Amino acid sequence: MNELQAARLKVLARIELAASLRPAFEGLAKPKLLAVSKTFPAAAVLALAQSGQRDFGENYVQEAVDKLTACRQSNPALDLCWHFIGPLQSNKTKLVAEHFDWVHSLDRLKIAQRLNEQRPDEQAPLQVCIQVNISKEASKSGVAPDEVAALALELKHLKRLKLRGLMAIPQVLDDPAAQSETFAALRECLLATNRLLGSGHHMDHLSMGMSADLELAVAQGASWLRVGTAIFGHRVGQATRAQTR
Repeated sequence: MNELQAARLKVLARIELAASLRPAFEGLAKPKLLAVSKTFPAAAVLALAQSGQRDFGENYVQEAVDKLTACRQSNPALDLCWHFIGPLQSNKTKLVAEHFDWVHSLDRLKIAQRLNEQRPDEQAPLQVCIQVNISKEASKSGVAPDEVAALALELKHLKRLKLRGLMAIPQVLDDPAAQSETFAALRECLLATNRLLGSGHHMDHLSMGMSADLELAVAQGASWLRVGTAIFGHRVGQATRAQTR
């Protein structure tokens, strides 16, 4: 077992323990590890895949496409699931629509429409999460909590997209109780939006929680834990708290 594989097992153990202590959240998916591999090479992805990791998150479109292409060429039989979790500009939507399985950072109807138009017919619908600026920070992307329902209702009409949940990158708080309340607010936003969407359009995923706060996120219903640093280590020039740590 190499260092990456050992680090993954430690993170999985943290997630499993946190999940065993949380209440049952009806209708929400069970917590699962999304290994954030941005800036790390295809070799690191393949090493983790050997230990059973299948879901990988990327922030930068061209880097990600090059990496996933290299992984597919190296092992065509390896069935990996690729999640785009970074800011998405209009000129990059075609690559994301063609190569990714999930998009966690959808925050504009225009981007959703382009992804829908550019998703190849032969591929399964693109799984998407709406990014919510749950802490209402001027520096963060995402729709305001009170704008989530309107965007979600529009997404119902885009047949090549499937709305699966909400994503957030909450403000980092020193008080664990306050941090927990932020995660809970995203869950309540999802539940409220589900009531408006009606049957057949139920969201079941909360993409929240990273290396430092995954236990708090799991306790409030997180399903996708976006973990990079705790597995791959610090990146060159990485800030104290990066978007996908």
